[in-house]
Amino acid sequence: MLNADHLTKRHGTVVTADSGGPGKPRRSPNRSARIAEIPGGSWTKWVVVGFWVVVLIVAVPLAKKLNGAEKNDASAYLPASAESTKVLDVLSHFQSPNIYPGVVVYQRASGLTAADRAKAAADARSFAAVQGVIPGQVAGPIPAPDGKAMQTVLQVNLGDKGWNKAASAVASIRAIARSDAHGLTSYVTGPLGNAADTSNAARGIDGTLLYAALAVVIVILLITYRSPVLWLLPVISSGVALLTAQAVIYVLAAHAGLTVNEESAAIVDVLVFGASTDYALLIVARYREELRRHDRRHAAMAEALRRAGPAIIASASTVIIALLMLSFAELNSTKGLGPVLAIGVAVGVIAMLTLLPALLVICPRGVFWPYRPSYGSPEPTTRGLWARVGWLIAPRPRLVWITTAVLLGILALGLTGLKANGLTNAQSFRGHPDSVTGESVLAAHFPAGDGQPVIVVGSERAAAPLRAAFAATRGIAAVTPPVARAGYAYLEGTLASPPDSQAAYATIDRVRAAVHAVPGAHALAGGYTAVSLDEARAATHDRNLILPLILVVVFVVLTVLLRALVAPLLLTATVVLSFAAALGVSAFFVNHVFHFGGADTTFPLFVFVFLVALGIDYNIFLMTRVREEAAKGNARHGAITGLAATGGVITSAGFVLAGTFAVLATIPFTFLTELGFAVAFGILLDTIIVRSVLVTALNLDLGRWMWWPSRLARKADPAPAELSQEQAGAMTAAALAPQTARNAGGAAE
Repeated sequence: MLNADHLTKRHGTVVTADSGGPGKPRRSPNRSARIAEIPGGSWTKWVVVGFWVVVLIVAVPLAKKLNGAEKNDASAYLPASAESTKVLDVLSHFQSPNIYPGVVVYQRASGLTAADRAKAAADARSFAAVQGVIPGQVAGPIPAPDGKAMQTVLQVNLGDKGWNKAASAVASIRAIARSDAHGLTSYVTGPLGNAADTSNAARGIDGTLLYAALAVVIVILLITYRSPVLWLLPVISSGVALLTAQAVIYVLAAHAGLTVNEESAAIVDVLVFGASTDYALLIVARYREELRRHDRRHAAMAEALRRAGPAIIASASTVIIALLMLSFAELNSTKGLGPVLAIGVAVGVIAMLTLLPALLVICPRGVFWPYRPSYGSPEPTTRGLWARVGWLIAPRPRLVWITTAVLLGILALGLTGLKANGLTNAQSFRGHPDSVTGESVLAAHFPAGDGQPVIVVGSERAAAPLRAAFAATRGIAAVTPPVARAGYAYLEGTLASPPDSQAAYATIDRVRAAVHAVPGAHALAGGYTAVSLDEARAATHDRNLILPLILVVVFVVLTVLLRALVAPLLLTATVVLSFAAALGVSAFFVNHVFHFGGADTTFPLFVFVFLVALGIDYNIFLMTRVREEAAKGNARHGAITGLAATGGVITSAGFVLAGTFAVLATIPFTFLTELGFAVAFGILLDTIIVRSVLVTALNLDLGRWMWWPSRLARKADPAPAELSQEQAGAMTAAALAPQTARNAGGAAE
């Protein structure tokens, strides 16, 4: 038997060599090599497992408290510099900024009766007793001009828990309105009703996502490993990573001011499970390789970590730094998302590099059954599907990469149809919850902006001219008399347009221009329409700032890691092309398949962050292996061998991550459905086409020049014509590989 530290592909054969003797890994005196031996050491593996057991005991009770640390109030989402935020700050001097207006709208298609009006009046008195309803702030019932509907407007203080408390208040209000109705229909709408429906839709979101992601990971790992036992180890390690990450996030949210909301808490579940499993796949694949070259599991794991560890650390570091770029966002919800997700990835990679190796080494080789990697057996991955793909690309790499790039460019044309201008309340949900139906009923019988007023605050001494300027603004149907509060004049205006329409946003701009021009008023305009407008503008600012920052981070990390300039430039370009193609296809599906009618303003940024930050993982996995193989031989053979060795694990990792993001579609929010689809499709496109075909074709076409100006650029390459002559022998060997692999896998140790 031959024990090998590396494989060199020549004319379809494998030449093995050894530099450390049978069963002995090549020893290196450096510190990183010694660190790599710790997780899989004969006794240190037990220390590592014991450490994580202690961590888990501490983490579980803390992780359970994460939901209680979420901040879902308006100020947790808005940028501090936004005018609507400043209005909330002013309002906080004399009322809670978490007061949500609610509208109870009643309707009888045949016309309201005297009994209906009496019931609504009695309901209004009962609403005042509901917890959170502000005394004296229940107005109505107000009849519609057509006599078929009426509305009661009330104000509810939800406190610092934001919309988390809306559901219980609305449930009480709805129960009152629907009791003894005798055919009178009623709905709770406005910001309060919308908050309640959001809370109800998000109820159980953590459990739903977690179990769905877990099911996806288990199925894909079973298909990948075809082992009834092996899948347990990555799943256990990923579960420990998730609970630990949730505990760390809770501690920082509770004691260090980290902002966590329902959105970030949901996405971190998916990301930690998906990214951790990706790293697990790479470790297991490299460990399985080394088990064929070493007679001892401990030595095999040490070598696997020494070889794969730097790529995993570099990959995770890139993702973490890219996510931290979100901290430069204006929008608080985006600003807080970056650190939360970065913590999740950091904990995940630590667990995968320590706990998983220890668990793998504790288990015998039989954990891979029925495909045990026996000592001395050939490595089947270098003769599988992706080896054949590499050899098929080799004769005409330029034609392949140009054709692939053109096809991706065609897919990117779908970007022209992307409408990421924000979602209306009705578009934000998949389905028709109570608040959406009530909103349509309200709009059919009352002025469009009823229940969601524009708020203007300014100096009390300028109240009269302020009201005049406000009322004279085009798009404002009515303005209340000014109310003096804590030295401020407080006014409410009714929009003539639906409060979440582009026409309403234009009205907000006109209102602001008008009231800012009032001398000495120091006026500010806010309200729920203004909040949506400010969020949209902050999202545009964040996209224009953060996208270039992430690209710079990706390029710098690739340059340092690969010690070249050409490869990082081309790889960064492929990442952008992949993102554009994925977003173009997503825009088509959003408009013509899902019929959602648009996308959230943060949609392009989030898709970019996840596809670029996570897509660079696969670049690093592939290119570090290609560089390793090129250093042993030459760049073109290194490209084929690197693809053969990593193509399977990269594809499996892509399916895992795509599957975990796809489970976001189980939540009835349009934004999460769109995000899940776009990221899942983009990751599959990236792993199957971009990494495996486009990047490999570029490697084969440019050869050694891919690595300019490093030393590898000075090593001679075989010409593409020479590779064509080798192709027949390589394909023949690949055809014989499955039987060889089956024989080797079934052999006893």
